[in-house]
Amino acid sequence: MNICIAGAGAIGCTLAARLTKSGQNVKVLARGATLETLQKKGIHLTDIDGEHRVNVIASDSAEELGSQDLIFICSKAPALPTMLKLIAPMLQEKTVVIPVVNGIPWWYFQGIEGRFSGDCIQAIDPEGSVSKLLSYNHLIGCVVFITAFRNSPGVVTSTNPHLIVFGEINHQMSERLEQVRKVMEDAGIEARATDNIRDQIWTKVAANITSNPLSVVTKGTLEQLYSDTRLKPLVRKVLDEVLLVAAAYGARIRFDPHTFMELGAGMGAVKTSMLQDYEANQPLELDAIGYAVLELASKVSIPMIATQQLLDLTHFIASQPQANS
Repeated sequence: MNICIAGAGAIGCTLAARLTKSGQNVKVLARGATLETLQKKGIHLTDIDGEHRVNVIASDSAEELGSQDLIFICSKAPALPTMLKLIAPMLQEKTVVIPVVNGIPWWYFQGIEGRFSGDCIQAIDPEGSVSKLLSYNHLIGCVVFITAFRNSPGVVTSTNPHLIVFGEINHQMSERLEQVRKVMEDAGIEARATDNIRDQIWTKVAANITSNPLSVVTKGTLEQLYSDTRLKPLVRKVLDEVLLVAAAYGARIRFDPHTFMELGAGMGAVKTSMLQDYEANQPLELDAIGYAVLELASKVSIPMIATQQLLDLTHFIASQPQANS
């Protein structure tokens, strides 16, 4: 199978290294210093199974990489429109595209019947501007439960088990869904196929919205956010709010709040991806992780007071110049 990893950050490099080691024909769409490193040194991944050093074909030209059977978009949410334009030359009629992006996906109200079927989420898809860039028949949804840290271009550390859940956006099981699951499983990553990817999305959204913004405010690790007695009350308020919104959309989250908090604390001294982005002076995924959730809450008339205040505080902090460290 011809597979392209579009975006060579921590998650992109993790997937590229694992898939390459399993024997898949993997190419990476990258740019700048990362591209130069991949071309010269390949990828160096350290995870719970040891060290993996792989050479990959990398380019900043989709035309040069050629047509693909499977494309993983591993960019941050703010870069998604640009990335969707870049991958266009690699698309064939049956190419599967899997956005590996945090937060509420732009396609959330597409592919299924319901009260808001066909609606655009303005926080992440204003006037359908993102939806117009890719036909929905290419999409498979994805929720990634992988914590990874990019030490430098092409060098990544991941200290927790890898899990990815895949699902068709119309909630149907399909042959191509099972094929994708099997490819990932063969790469040594636990992979599951689900007939309701939106349940998994809400589970990950709950984890992201209770940890990412607050980590920027406090500079705390996951362990600290979910266990410190001074932070837990706020985290729990945000969690209760997001669980109420998820329930309003019919989502089933398998963890009760107490277990959810314990699992978060058990992740250890790990920095969130948003804190890593903040420290690197990169744009934050506040729209997809946070403000899109507020928009969905507004649609069903559920207030998210604590969440709104936390997001606005994080937005303010991110807008201020950082002192040189």
